[in-house]
Formats: sequence, C-alpha cells, structure tokens
Amino acid sequence: MHSLYFTRHGETVWNVENKICGMTDSPLTARGQQQAQQLGELVRDSGLHIDEILYSPLSRAADTAKAIAAATGLPARCEPRLREQCFGKYEGTPRDGAEFRISKTHFADRYSGGESMMQLAQRIYNLLDELKEQQDKTYILVAHNGIARVVQSYFKDMTNEEYAAFGVQNCSVTEFSFEEKKGTCK
Repeated sequence: MHSLYFTRHGETVWNVENKICGMTDSPLTARGQQQAQQLGELVRDSGLHIDEILYSPLSRAADTAKAIAAATGLPARCEPRLREQCFGKYEGTPRDGAEFRISKTHFADRYSGGESMMQLAQRIYNLLDELKEQQDKTYILVAHNGIARVVQSYFKDMTNEEYAAFGVQNCSVTEFSFEEKKGTCK
C-alpha cells in the first residue's frame, strides 16, 4: 500500500496566544520543541517505513522536521509548496474571530492581501499528485494546520463546513493511503 504521513509542527508562541500564524513565522515554544523531539522518537520507534521528510520553509515546521531527522536519521528537505496559507489581513488576529470563521468558507477570497483556498489547494494538490506517482517512496510531510485541511480534502470527501472546521493537533501523525483516495468522474 502506497502511503503518505502528515504531521503538524510543534506548538508555537502564536498557538499559545490563539493568533493566526499563516505566513508569519512564529517560533516554537519550549513545549513545541519538546513535542518535536518526542515526535522524532515516536517515528523512530514506531516501525513506520518512511523514506524522506518534506517540510515547510517556515521555521516552526523546519525545526520540527529537523528534530524528526535527528532522532531517525531520515533525510529531510524543504518543500516550498508546504508553506502555510497566507491569511493576509487576518495574520496575528484571533483564531476564533467571527469574521475569520466566515471568511474560511469563502474559497475564492484572497483574505485582503492573502492567498485564496483555491490557490492553496492547487499547490498542495499538485504536490500530492507528484508524490502519488512516486510509488517507491513514502514521505512524512511536516507542515501546518491549513495544509492539513487541504491534504485531508485530497483524500476524503468533506463539506465546506467540515473543511473550515478541520484541524489537527501539534505533532500528531496521520496516515493517508493513495489507494483509498476518492475516485474521480470519468
């Protein structure tokens, strides 16, 4: 079975402050660094077959990926398409803000200087399509919550509301199977 693993970076300063990070580079907290080290040990001890770590260029994901690589000896490389969505005017604002919650359901909107969900999906779906073709390699992607939503939508059917509400915990690991990917119209 051809699989892909996904994890979100460790806890950041802005996660603790309940702020939207987006493309703003919020560093890992001490707890986030510990989560990344523990994740590396978990991956090492799990018996998972992973060939390479691909990570977002933002420091919170890069530092998490490097902790995994240090614990496992796996090669790791930056994949620019895994950077978080640019949330424009919402970056640094409360994650649970009413206006932002509504905006997350408007897939073509660019968040006043940001990136639309459609633009984000294009770059992540293109990456996933490329990884699907590399059937001899298994990757773990180290990225962000916004990227987690798109990856989930690539593999699973979701309503707009489910998509907008979806999220994963810091340093949790999810496995996706390319064989179970939803079908396409013919």
